[in-house]
Amino acid sequence: MKRVIAFPAMAAMLLAGCAAVPHIKPQVAQVQEGALGLDSQTAPIGADWWTAFGDPQLDKLVTMGLAGNPTLDVALARVRAAEAQVQVRHADQLPQISGTGGVVHERLSDKFLIPPPYGGSDRTLSVVSANLSWTVDLFGRERALVRQASASADAARFDVAAARLAISTSIAETYVGLARADRQIQVADGFVTTRQRSLSYVQSRIKNQLASQFELKQAETLLAEAEQAKTRAEKQRDLLVHALAALVGRGADFYPSITAPTLALDAPPVVPLVLPADLLGRRPDLLAGQARIDAAVQGRKVARADFLPNVNLQAMAGSAALGFGNLFTGGAFQGGGGVAIHVPIFEGGKLKAQYRRVTADLDGAVASYNDAVLTAVRESADAATSVRSADQDLAEQGRVVQGLRDTVRLDQVRTQTGLGSQLDAIDSGFRLLEAEQTLVNLQADSLTSRIQLVAALGGGFDPTRPLGSAPAPDTHS
Repeated sequence: MKRVIAFPAMAAMLLAGCAAVPHIKPQVAQVQEGALGLDSQTAPIGADWWTAFGDPQLDKLVTMGLAGNPTLDVALARVRAAEAQVQVRHADQLPQISGTGGVVHERLSDKFLIPPPYGGSDRTLSVVSANLSWTVDLFGRERALVRQASASADAARFDVAAARLAISTSIAETYVGLARADRQIQVADGFVTTRQRSLSYVQSRIKNQLASQFELKQAETLLAEAEQAKTRAEKQRDLLVHALAALVGRGADFYPSITAPTLALDAPPVVPLVLPADLLGRRPDLLAGQARIDAAVQGRKVARADFLPNVNLQAMAGSAALGFGNLFTGGAFQGGGGVAIHVPIFEGGKLKAQYRRVTADLDGAVASYNDAVLTAVRESADAATSVRSADQDLAEQGRVVQGLRDTVRLDQVRTQTGLGSQLDAIDSGFRLLEAEQTLVNLQADSLTSRIQLVAALGGGFDPTRPLGSAPAPDTHS
């Protein structure tokens, strides 16, 4: 009869627990891909896109950076932690079996459960038992926890892909800067040589009383400026060498091994100038944001399940005895089992507050994702515009340089035939060298804008490939 009464009572508790779930809905909607004005075409970019620059040293540096950068190591460690959490959540779904045992010497009260002669005496209590506990996931709480942990692990893996992209683009941009600095040193050398000739010419004219001290000071100042430009370019080159070593996870011992880049500043690789339709699915940072939304959705399901009854199956079997010698006799056996049901009745609004918090967390994840999407679209559009502008600016500067080269050649002819002055030839040479310095900057800017476009489009990341797990930790440590 007691069992007949118990089951309806338990059913009533389950039904009562199902009535307390609040109606709190998210307030932020996820941005839709169709509202972003993306193109219908895709943007093919190779996984090893940096090889298009045609510099073996750059290829080597990127490979080293993807293998030994501390930032990447941090991201991989987070992946391992997230994967371990998935295993923890899976284990929570399984029956938990534990064993306990103990031997305690104590005085037994003669006013409690055990009467004299045992009560009031000093005895040794021995207990050995095996315990089973299994949470019956009637309302999907444990399954939601597993899915939440899995989504968080996916986000961590996408973070690794994003870190790899950031590292490769940082190395490539820094390497282009190194090529710029090397070329600027060459241009500065030309400035120094030309202005040394100008100073010698002014000094010879002073000897012949054909020039003033003002012209001498002017020539000396121009030479000092040229030498200063070379010093600054050399400093910039050293700083970029240091930066490259740090990006590949190396120290000062690596500096001498970095040689002058061989990539051609005047031969930029072709990049897709589009806002591809698959932009949201090819950038690892956006995919990580989507995975975090999925994790927040599952977290909300967990908080919702907290309003519902929790059913736990329990069982115990073992031996208990007064004294150690009787512990393993037949009469010492004890065991039992049953069902435990927890139903929240009054918790001071705690569960509702938690539900509001996780709903706000979901809104925050969606808002962060929306912001990242809009930023990605803007970055891609800006980078494509920068590539077009840099190419146009570079073409115009090329015409300027060619015109000045023709002017220098004609001035030299005029000077040799006595129809022009040496000062005119030197002045046009100054203008040509300055124009060539600007040309180097624009060439480097053109390459850098292409790297930034590759990064904005997600690089060569392929979301259809399985995400590799982090390396397994050393089990012997």
